[in-house]
Amino acid sequence: MATSTRRARERASIRERIIEAALTVLESEGTAALTVRRIATEVEYTAPIVYQHFANKDALVVELVAHGYRLMLDSARHAAEEPDIELRMVKVGSECVRFAGEHPHLYQIMNSPAVDAEERTRAAQPAIDLLRELIGVWSRTHDVVLADFDDACEIIWGTVYGIASLGFLGTIGNERARHLVEQALRTVLAGWRTGA
Repeated sequence: MATSTRRARERASIRERIIEAALTVLESEGTAALTVRRIATEVEYTAPIVYQHFANKDALVVELVAHGYRLMLDSARHAAEEPDIELRMVKVGSECVRFAGEHPHLYQIMNSPAVDAEERTRAAQPAIDLLRELIGVWSRTHDVVLADFDDACEIIWGTVYGIASLGFLGTIGNERARHLVEQALRTVLAGWRTGA
């Protein structure tokens, strides 16, 4: 094996360990504990090693946001295989709410205004693409012409996000939030089908 290949693998491995350590610190101790020094201690490296992989804490947080969206999509993947499109949308929404409840600190940082909006949107793009795909399939399946497709996507995203926030903040609890998001999505979709 070439030395450069081995070094690239080692570098990727260290980067992944840093991300996993940051996730562990975030989930177990909250956002206040998320410092480069604390993460370096968790992976048993010095802070300069962390800085070799991430320019600063903000760059690491942006990577955590992207990692969070990948994890959320992975958790919703089985729901996305549901053959009935309406039930698929409801299940995906429910899985997103479940994810927020199980990973409250990560979900909070994924939606934090402290992260640049453009960076956050870029990290969320796979979730946005899935949402757009689901709404597109749903509207074609039910022969529904949506007045504004972008508005429809934001209505669904806002519904899921808002109810997930109530769940992960402990306002209503995660199980109730899952029930409410399922009910809300069914109501919105029924309204669109009837033209209400």
